[in-house]
This record gives sequence, C-alpha cells and structure tokens, in this order.
Amino acid sequence: MTMLTVLDGGMGGEIQNHMPEAAHGLWSATALLERPELVTALHRKYIDAGATIITTNTYSTIPSYLGKANMAHRYEELTRVAAGLARQAAGRDGRVRVAGALPPLDESYRPDLVPDTEEAKPVYETMVRAMVDDVDLFLCETMSTAQEAHNAASAAVAHGKGKPIYVSWTLNEQPGKGLRSGETVAAAFEKVQGLGIEAFLFNCTHPEAIEAGLVELRKFTDRPIGCYPNRLNAVPKDWALDGVTNTGLRRDLPEDAYVAAILRSIEKGATIVGGCCGIGPAYIKALVARLAA
Repeated sequence: MTMLTVLDGGMGGEIQNHMPEAAHGLWSATALLERPELVTALHRKYIDAGATIITTNTYSTIPSYLGKANMAHRYEELTRVAAGLARQAAGRDGRVRVAGALPPLDESYRPDLVPDTEEAKPVYETMVRAMVDDVDLFLCETMSTAQEAHNAASAAVAHGKGKPIYVSWTLNEQPGKGLRSGETVAAAFEKVQGLGIEAFLFNCTHPEAIEAGLVELRKFTDRPIGCYPNRLNAVPKDWALDGVTNTGLRRDLPEDAYVAAILRSIEKGATIVGGCCGIGPAYIKALVARLAA
C-alpha cells in the first residue's frame, strides 16, 4: 500500500476568521505581531485533524507585504518567529514535521511581478537562514514561473543545511495549460533539475487543473509528487491581495467534493496531499478519516 503524507490546509483564511483585519495589509503576518498564540493554536488544529506536516506562517513575512507598514526591515525577525511557533506546535519528537514556506515575493498568481534573481536571491537566502534550525524541510510554494521556483529552491540548497526541499507550482486554472506564466510543466520541472528536489507538487489551484498537471508531472520523475488545491473562485490576471476584487470561495467544493478530488489525485500518483486557501482543519480531518477508512 502506498504511504501517504498529509499536509495541513490554509493558514491565512483561518487567521482572518479570528482577525478580520488580517484580510488586508500585512495579511497573515498580522497574527505574528498581535496574536502569536493564535498561530500556534491553528497549527495544532491541523495536527489534531491529522496533518503530519505543518507549514510555517511565513507566506507574508516578506518585504513587499511588511513594507506596507514600514516594517520591511523586520522580515527576517518575523520569519524566525513564525518558524519557532510552528516548531512549538509540532514538538520535536518527529511525529509532525515542519515545512518552511518560501512564498512568492510579490503578489501570488502574478508571473508578471516575479522579482528578478538578483533581487529575490538575498531575500530567500535570509528567510532560509532564519528558519533552518526550526524546520524539517523547505517548501517553495505557489511558484508561478520556472525561474521563481529556481530562485527559492537555490536559496534552500545553499543555506538549508541539506534539509529536503519541495517545490510546488501554481497552475493555470484551465487544465493542461501549464503554469500561470504559460510555461509548460515540463519546462518548469527541467528548470529545477540538478537541485536535488525531494518532491514536486501543485498548489493554490483548482483540483481540476491539478489532476491534469499530476498526469503530466508523473512522466518526468519517480520522486514523490503531490498537491494541495485551493477552494477559491478563479482569480483575475490582475489579482492583488489588497485589490478591489474578492474572489470568494467556491460553493461547489464542500468537504466531500474536496475529499473526492484528493482521492482522484492519489489515483494519478499523488502521495503528498493537503489543502491551500479555503481548506481548513475540518477539510483535513474529513480527508484523514476517508483515507483511514
């Protein structure tokens, strides 16, 4: 029987349920500043739901978001705090691993806003060094271009003390159309060859596109592959976190439909599964129960 690894779900939306002000500006970093105990509690909710990997709340501990409050200079500090909170929640007995998230350095889903390598490299390297002692692996997530993934993964290779590295791309919502940049899955995979990537995933994309992506990805590697889809409505090309457009959540993806989608992904080769935006602890709990059954 294939061994499955269960990731956690989205953190930003869960934080917003308790702190509506976190829907803007500093986003999930707001909780690190004002309610760090909430971050730890949410990590534990996912662990209680059955997740065996939790992800650091570092998606918005980046200069571009923190700069909205003139706190760009604190990104290393807050990245370190987030990693420590995740480690505190997971413990050190090895039963639950911590993934250090390396996110886009500007808006998500925006290949046109990906910083060039010279700008991205020092930021990613600083984030890796800030997290390395508290995480078990690094997760380069929601990567919308091949170069973006290479930038993040290279920093983890250089400063991650040999810890495993996962790369996760976000896809065009139209199945079979590759990354949000328009690049093919093959080109994205080729770009990170030689970096010793441990696992390859897709995230923050509709399950339908992910299923098609997994079929293609499986052709290129025998390393673990996986996915953690979102429950957002389709995002516009000019999407911005503080923009006027609120995508909202899909009404056609309740817990049972999400679980069914993950089961289809497992049939297509996924062995690492979880959730992204809009997928909370109840969804992960339902998935774990179904897998156990």
